[in-house]
Amino acid sequence: MRDKFLLAFRSIRARRTRSILTVLGIAVGIAAIVSLMSVGYGMEEAITGELTGMADIISVMPGKIMGATYVEMGGFTDRDVKDLQRIGGIKDISAMTYDAVEVEYRNERKPTFVLGGDTKELESFYVEPVGLKEGRWLRENDYKGCVIGDRVANDFFDEVIHVNDKLVINGEKFIVIGAFEKGDMLYANDVDRNIFLTLRAAKEVLQTEEIKHIIVRVYDIDEAEEIAEEIEETINDNHGLDDFATAMTMGSMLEQIGDIFNIIRGVLVGIAAIALIVASIGIMNTMLMSVMERTHEIGVMKAIGAKSRDVLSLFLLESSMVSLVGGVAGCLLGWGVAKGLSFIGSTASGLEIAAIVKPGVLLGGIAVALIVGVLSGFYPARKASKMSPVEAVRYG
Repeated sequence: MRDKFLLAFRSIRARRTRSILTVLGIAVGIAAIVSLMSVGYGMEEAITGELTGMADIISVMPGKIMGATYVEMGGFTDRDVKDLQRIGGIKDISAMTYDAVEVEYRNERKPTFVLGGDTKELESFYVEPVGLKEGRWLRENDYKGCVIGDRVANDFFDEVIHVNDKLVINGEKFIVIGAFEKGDMLYANDVDRNIFLTLRAAKEVLQTEEIKHIIVRVYDIDEAEEIAEEIEETINDNHGLDDFATAMTMGSMLEQIGDIFNIIRGVLVGIAAIALIVASIGIMNTMLMSVMERTHEIGVMKAIGAKSRDVLSLFLLESSMVSLVGGVAGCLLGWGVAKGLSFIGSTASGLEIAAIVKPGVLLGGIAVALIVGVLSGFYPARKASKMSPVEAVRYG
């Protein structure tokens, strides 16, 4: 076996340029898999870490989730809120409403969304994690005051909106008393394009008494799932429907996020596998060229007693060595790329995204490289092993 390793190493070294290019092909494919999966794990941990801090929250929506789509069924009523207050284990209940509106600023009109609710609850959900760039947050008596998201302030209109500027929302005049910082990846959709009002002002502007979202805080996190089921049953009974309300705990949200990231990782690995397919063709081409160049050598080996399985194992060993080096180089390259991507992702999203390079991913990358090498090298190796020694020696 030692002699086979030496022969394989000498053959690889003799064809240095071709071997290096083949190693690079394998390395790029493995690096793509390792880096994309590592960044995916980092993004998942960053998002779940943020949500874990809200484990005592149950989000109640008037509709149902079908796959990745949310189908709204209508709105909640004040009776729903009062009935929920009678359920044991609930600490706080916050009712919210939202809808599309037309906003006018200095004779320009743009569509956006208004969100109204309990000001203290909204503060804990949005102001604390995102922060205000200018002004202050709403108080319950700020009936004609509003706080705007970063995109509303800076991107919607030709001129930037500042504190004390006036907006007309669905024909009602409001004074801007605060503006949010730019939201990160988790909060951008909920904050940047929205205008925040008190619940009373939002109902007036939207001309509705319907409640579109209820947020419930529980005393005991371990009871959250049971309370969520009771919430759904209570509201469904009120509306005479079996699936009117969806009460989602943070635990179930985290499970859904995990499923989504598994799908994303699968797609990314599938894309990276294309590079491996190209690399496998490169290995096969390299080994076929090696077989053609060494036809005379193979004939001599078989003439002095080498068996077909010895020739087969020698060429498979060569392709495996090239693939192993490519796999290790790919893992190191992938680790570096993952660090770079996580830095870019952290800067762009505002979340602290660490590149989580799991040992299983590295070992899997090396294993995949070896498998690709063996499979790609099998046909050339088998072709070499089947050569007739007389014909092979004559070829030289």
